[in-house]
Amino acid sequence: MEQQLTEDKTVRLTLPAEAGFARSVRMMAANLAVVRGMSVDDVEDVRMAAEEGFVFSCATCPAACDISFALTGEGISMDFSLGEGSCEESEDQAESLDLAELLLSAVCDSFEVTPDGRRLHVEKRLDAAHAE
Repeated sequence: MEQQLTEDKTVRLTLPAEAGFARSVRMMAANLAVVRGMSVDDVEDVRMAAEEGFVFSCATCPAACDISFALTGEGISMDFSLGEGSCEESEDQAESLDLAELLLSAVCDSFEVTPDGRRLHVEKRLDAAHAE
């Protein structure tokens, strides 16, 4: 059953920036995409984008990852807090960031690190067949 979004909604989640919490992020994002009324394919894309956004955030070594999910008439956006670069730069960290960027470009409509470097913004818009 497709649900109709009557007004914009925001959901916030704060988790330790540890790989073991990725499933929680995926599940929350998928559930919110269903609440938003997205297609099965879009729900899967949102789930993957949330996971990669979390991986990206964790690779920047924040103490915790704050995630804000915004459900709007256009779709869903996610903002992930980023670390301040206080951890040592490593080859694994750079590879994680590169892979996350590659996967984000494949599953979402847009993503960017804010100019201040403190947040990763990810967007997935409704496909035309499911737009209100």
